[in-house]
Amino acid sequence: MDIAALSIGLANQQIRTNAGIAVMKNTIRVMETQGAQLQKMIADSSVSKITHPTLGRQIDIMS
Repeated sequence: MDIAALSIGLANQQIRTNAGIAVMKNTIRVMETQGAQLQKMIADSSVSKITHPTLGRQIDIMS
């Protein structure tokens, strides 16, 4: 087997691996940000902030 070809193949594989890891790290960072935003949104939408106690508890449906 040609040593130069083997070296190039291993280098290319390392580049692909590094690129995949970089994409995964970016994805993890985005998901952590979205998770934090979702937690904040849930915390900010508490029921105690509703000014009228029966607002949104009944739906009037007429056929």
